[in-house]
Amino acid sequence: MSFDLCTTKVAERPFLIASIGTKIYSMEELCWFLHHNLCLIDRSIASMELVDWIRDELGLKVLARKLSDALERPDRDVSYFVLPIFQEIGYLPAGETRHVREELTRVQVQPEEQRQKTQADFLVKGGRLQAAEVIYRRILDHRSAGKLGAPFYASVWNNLGCALARQFCFKEAADAFLNGWKTSQSRELMRKYVSALPLFLSEDEYREKLEEFGADQVLTGKIQEYNAACARKAEEKTAARNDAGRDPAQVMEELKEEYRRSVLG
Repeated sequence: MSFDLCTTKVAERPFLIASIGTKIYSMEELCWFLHHNLCLIDRSIASMELVDWIRDELGLKVLARKLSDALERPDRDVSYFVLPIFQEIGYLPAGETRHVREELTRVQVQPEEQRQKTQADFLVKGGRLQAAEVIYRRILDHRSAGKLGAPFYASVWNNLGCALARQFCFKEAADAFLNGWKTSQSRELMRKYVSALPLFLSEDEYREKLEEFGADQVLTGKIQEYNAACARKAEEKTAARNDAGRDPAQVMEELKEEYRRSVLG
């Protein structure tokens, strides 16, 4: 982050947002982060560690007392912690305070696992794939039967698989899609599982895996046709670019990436 426009003190020791590895040096940066990442705000951010940093590094003792009191609220409503931070430097434009409060309330009333998934999905959109992967795995490691139901956990397996595929961990992605299919019998998860296999298996291994899986031949054929169409589109997109003088290896990597995004999401 840049703090060229900061009007308050810049800290010598930054505050670390551990969940996404971001360092904060000023109130402006803190406000920007909170405003653009409302769904990430939980007790790991709204914490005494942040209160101590605001008091000791930025010298804002009055604000620190307000935030400390907010942490003691029995309802644990983080809006009473977040809004005074915005108010300290007049960060929010007129009329935005209500929207922020409503969004914070919406996130807080979600079940804990749903809230964690919302955070992980948000991290994926921002390209924080490894951080999202950690959260998805935490949800799945601590899942409780009947609480949110099979479709929810299948969606977590799906999103974990997509995050792994974007990191080119295709075997792990296939395992995630398979676990999701076992959870919900979703045809879409079967499609993604079958589609991921050729990305790390030889043709013979691929056929053996399909036989082991007991995949329906008609459905598998349709999946292969769909994937072939995606591959053709990926080739067309790559060919449409000006590839003259470009490294063939780079062009091939772009082609693979286009295909992966089309097939696995």
